Amino acid sequence: MENSEKSELEHMVLAPYVQKSTALRGKYRYVGGNQFRHALSTFAILLDYHYMDSVLLKASFIHDVFEDSKCVTADEIIRLDSDGPEVYKLVMEVTRNNEESKDQYLERVLKTGSEKAKILKCADRISNLTDLHSDIFDKQFVHKYIEETKKWVLPMAKEVNEHMLIELKDIIRRREANMRMTGHIWPLTRKGS
Repeated sequence: MENSEKSELEHMVLAPYVQKSTALRGKYRYVGGNQFRHALSTFAILLDYHYMDSVLLKASFIHDVFEDSKCVTADEIIRLDSDGPEVYKLVMEVTRNNEESKDQYLERVLKTGSEKAKILKCADRISNLTDLHSDIFDKQFVHKYIEETKKWVLPMAKEVNEHMLIELKDIIRRREANMRMTGHIWPLTRKGS
């Protein structure tokens, strides 16, 4: 971390957002742990890519709060600090509506999402793919998740951050190689069939 980044981070009011994200502690993840730890991972990924935008970083802590918890209200987020309204707006951009299929949701973020929404979604997906292991998840789920990432999230990364694009492609390559080695990915077409 550069000294200028350290200085920026020192002046951000992050604690209220971290506190709100603790509503995710009870939300179990199939890989173990909970959604709270995933939120911290998403924050760390953004820091790793040198993002110092206070709205983006604050949103990373609570990006799953409205999907996975009923304990936090919009008004609570909006009133946390001067960034609250923008943080809430960004979180809602990356929150899946009840009426949306997963493909509709990802297409919306890709086509109409702000740059910050796409960056946040890429960091979120890096965290999720890092935790995606074929020995824990159903092989069809893993295959579908990877294909969904290729279709919707790689184009987002291509728009916003070439280094995130490289990391996403690398994680996908490694997951697919692991699936092939363990016999969990079947060829899409077979000779003679």
